[in-house]
Amino acid sequence: MIAPLKRRVFLTLLGGAAVALPLAARAQQAMPVIGFLNSATLKGEAERLAAFRQGLKESGFVEGQNVVIEYRSAEGQFDRLPELAADLVRRQVNVLVANTTASALAAKPATSTLPIVFVTGGDPVELGLVGSLNRPGGNVTGVSFLVNKLMAKRLELLSELAPGTAAFGMLVDPNNPNAEADTKDAQAAAAALGRKLVVAKAGAESEIDAAVAALVQQRVSALLVGAHVLFFSRRDQLVALAARHAVAASYATREFVAAGGLMSYGPNQTDVYRLVGVYAGRILKVAKPAELPIERPVKFELVINLKTAKALGLDVPVHLQQLADEVIE
Repeated sequence: MIAPLKRRVFLTLLGGAAVALPLAARAQQAMPVIGFLNSATLKGEAERLAAFRQGLKESGFVEGQNVVIEYRSAEGQFDRLPELAADLVRRQVNVLVANTTASALAAKPATSTLPIVFVTGGDPVELGLVGSLNRPGGNVTGVSFLVNKLMAKRLELLSELAPGTAAFGMLVDPNNPNAEADTKDAQAAAAALGRKLVVAKAGAESEIDAAVAALVQQRVSALLVGAHVLFFSRRDQLVALAARHAVAASYATREFVAAGGLMSYGPNQTDVYRLVGVYAGRILKVAKPAELPIERPVKFELVINLKTAKALGLDVPVHLQQLADEVIE
């Protein structure tokens, strides 16, 4: 039998423990929740996610300390995105982050009230995501890096690096919402250079090899790879194919060149995702998406891999090396 005094202490301790657990649970529940809607796999997004968390930290939020992030990934199956978006809306997250154009287009119809912060390579006004770049209106804002508008520059740089190219190839994912705009801009840029452009489509991992082979059969020796999430997730495969077929390839981000690709020109992805994190944090502090203008990165980087150029028998002009933000040897 427990003595009266000891019994009171024992019951007090029991009661304290009983109260402490719900309080801890309530504290956890009180943390704001960010829903992260991802088109591809989280495995391929490690660097971008680190940049996103850095942006959150700059706004005063650290995952696991004062904010919770719930991840939903479509694993490259875009038709899953609407249900994943609806699931995060049912979860009543405080902010919904959509990391691609496809994710953004799935998130927007899922809610007209929960704040959405997107990343898109297209024009968010043309895509119907926002009313204007300066004053988006509604519950949606984000970052647009307009990669299709960079096609002319990418083709110009590629033609300087591979001057003997008569026909350019372009690889696009027809499932990607930006595919049509990317193709039109590339065709216009090729015509301005007086070059032929051959387009091949690959909408799944299993179609990439055949699409590249088809371009090579049409005597394409220089290739533009579209800035599509499927290709980003399969960058090692694409770099290996370019090497196998001795094709000079241009990519939208430096990750391809770091993996052995020839060259890239595009926005700094770390900067883009950091901006998304900053915006998500500002909204958690009660900023209104309607009043946050669409951010556009100001830093675009040219990256060239000299080792790959040498393997392809290409001499990189000195002025291109001097122009490059990074030269990998």
